[in-house]
Amino acid sequence: MFDLIIVGGGAAGFYAAIQVAERAPDLKIAIFERGKTVLSKVKISGGGRCNVTHGEFVPKDLAANYPRGEKELLGPFHAYAPMDVMAFFEERGVPLKVEEDGRVFPKSDSSQSIIDCLVGEADRLGVTVLRNSSVKDINKAEEGWQVTTMNKHYRSKKLLLATGSNPKIWKLLEKLGHQVVPPVPSLFTFNISDNRIKGIQGLSTYASVEVLAKKVFHTDKKSLNLKSKLDQNTFLYAEGPVLITHWGLSGPAILKLSAWGANILNDYNYSFRILVNWLPEYTTESMEASLREVKEVEAKKTVMRTNVTELPKRLWKRLAEAAQIGPEKRWGDISKMELRALAEQLTASAFKVEGKSTFKEEFVTAGGVDLKEINFKTFESKLHPDLYFAGEIINVDAITGGFNFQNAWTGAYIAAQAITS
Repeated sequence: MFDLIIVGGGAAGFYAAIQVAERAPDLKIAIFERGKTVLSKVKISGGGRCNVTHGEFVPKDLAANYPRGEKELLGPFHAYAPMDVMAFFEERGVPLKVEEDGRVFPKSDSSQSIIDCLVGEADRLGVTVLRNSSVKDINKAEEGWQVTTMNKHYRSKKLLLATGSNPKIWKLLEKLGHQVVPPVPSLFTFNISDNRIKGIQGLSTYASVEVLAKKVFHTDKKSLNLKSKLDQNTFLYAEGPVLITHWGLSGPAILKLSAWGANILNDYNYSFRILVNWLPEYTTESMEASLREVKEVEAKKTVMRTNVTELPKRLWKRLAEAAQIGPEKRWGDISKMELRALAEQLTASAFKVEGKSTFKEEFVTAGGVDLKEINFKTFESKLHPDLYFAGEIINVDAITGGFNFQNAWTGAYIAAQAITS
């Protein structure tokens, strides 16, 4: 018999256990973890450095990073925000740093610092951690809940589910009457087979990317030569670093698009077109005007060997080739048509995406317990008293950058406050 059972030994589960135990030391608390190890996602996040949270301290701006959950998380972020999470870890001997892009990491650059802190605190506070304890059933009991594992029944007055994207737990919740929004992948990279990016993997550059609406996928070529700006043919847009990989395109801008477009791109079966502006400060027209000036000034130099942009040289060469400009072509000899083609390649490169690759380090799904069924002042179920949620089990997800962890910390903290009030 426990006062509180927490199902899920991840970030949200441990954080909630610690918060409850600190506020109510006499409560008997258990964490049930289905695997051999706890906090496995924390271990691999941020390339093994653990992107703890994001240095965005304005709740409204913070909430804007959540394609699903923006409205619901605004209130919770006023109650518990990144600065509170940072204080939690630093007060417990884990110094943190905010990097240039706003991501927050432990100064040790090791996720083990975060794991050791959470496990150590849970141990110090007397939290029972049951590994290899996969939950098979959840039922209402006379007083509270009955949780069944492979060979045991446990009773608890209150229950907190922090199981992430676990289809088995979602099915148990559906049995209890909860609606679960079907999960689809979020935070994935785009699979693209195209000679312009083949063999130059590892290059990264700041760019803007647009996903074109389905209606212009199969129209004439002219419709693809759009200015690189939002228009009626665009329904998703992002700017940021774009990374060329073995399988296509990745990086923050691509991951942002995959998060905001998770449901639509799933509906499209991950087959769609994008436009990449490799120099987002330019439109096609302004780039063409700039190239005309280069043609006058650098007339005797070859186009291939005279990269007049800040693009990586290998990418410049590929885009020039795609504009049908030969290796010995001089700026002075370039035709008006070739100049236009080069401007289009630089500012409106059309690519066909065929499939996705999961971004393993930050694997996230869109979907989960319907947000309408949760009281966001307490993170308690509106259907069942004394049932709470935290983390990715609910239909909340964010772009990459520490925001998904922040959702876990905030939900765990607010649920803990409600459980002990």
